[in-house]
Amino acid sequence: MGLPVRQQVLYWGIALAVLFLALWGMGAVILPFLMGGAIAYFLDPIADRLERVGLSRVVATTLISLFAVLVFVLLALLVVPMLSRQLIALINDIPNIFGRLQGFLSQRFPQVLEPDSVVQQTLNSIGQTIQSKGGALASSVLSSALSVINAVVFIVVVPVVAFYMLLDWDRMVERIDNWLPRDHQPTIRRLARDIDTALAGFVRGQVSVCLILGTFYSIALMLAGLDFGLVVGAIAGVITFIPYVGALIGGALAIGLALYQFWGDWVQIGVVAGIFAVGQFLEGNIITPRLVGKSVGLHPLWLIFALSAFGSLFGFTGMLIAVPVTAAIGVLVRFALERYMDSPLYKGLAGGPHVILPKDQGRT
Repeated sequence: MGLPVRQQVLYWGIALAVLFLALWGMGAVILPFLMGGAIAYFLDPIADRLERVGLSRVVATTLISLFAVLVFVLLALLVVPMLSRQLIALINDIPNIFGRLQGFLSQRFPQVLEPDSVVQQTLNSIGQTIQSKGGALASSVLSSALSVINAVVFIVVVPVVAFYMLLDWDRMVERIDNWLPRDHQPTIRRLARDIDTALAGFVRGQVSVCLILGTFYSIALMLAGLDFGLVVGAIAGVITFIPYVGALIGGALAIGLALYQFWGDWVQIGVVAGIFAVGQFLEGNIITPRLVGKSVGLHPLWLIFALSAFGSLFGFTGMLIAVPVTAAIGVLVRFALERYMDSPLYKGLAGGPHVILPKDQGRT
């Protein structure tokens, strides 16, 4: 005989509270394991595909790990230094960009940029603030990130955790499946499949889309001659998971920098704008349909809310788990709505058997 619903809700509520307390109290400790698990989950389909080809799990995991190390070394040696140089150069060049904007506005709209006007004072203040605080802000962001996720975690702990979790992923899933409550095993398995589908389609798919589009934008903008093409492409790629926002912000930043760098050369400016138009076409018609497909996505507002809420509660660890937890919550909410729509609470008694009330029993 199964436990009453009230007791089940109590036990599951306690388990959920313990989980959140653990995240809140040991976020920095469990962060490497969360990152390693995320990497293993992301790479598990590749390992499964290599196994179907005929390789053992050990060989497949080793090949994937060696390739990941090679990519990491190439990024550390080639991309990261160039990205840092362009970011610093962009911050230092912002006063010149604002000066160019002031010159344009003074020629076209001289009344707007009078010495005591609000626009003039605002532009001067923004340019000076960014120049004085921009470098400090970038260095503080990097230093705070390194204080939370130090080099030892990246170089040693996370790769080791990811390797062993990828190696034992199927066994871990099977072991957890054996721990499921017998009465609820079919329902939990169904929910787990739905959550995995949502995560596989959204997390794996969107991360792949971000990487592909970020690489495309960066390479194309650098080939087009834009001075800060790598930074702009990286920014556009990172926020691509929010529909249209990545293209709008990245496109506005790229076109603004192109206007500053290529003013008067409208062909070159059009090339920069065309790169983002091509990127949007590829994303909407080729990349996203193939990598994300028809899986259930998350509304951009829910993503922003989840990142803000989990980040404020649990720090960087919370931001790492925000999207997977939100996707899982979405599946659970849809399941609850499905049960509600199939319940007497929603359908009522219309069409059901006639209920005899106590006062009517003697009359029938």
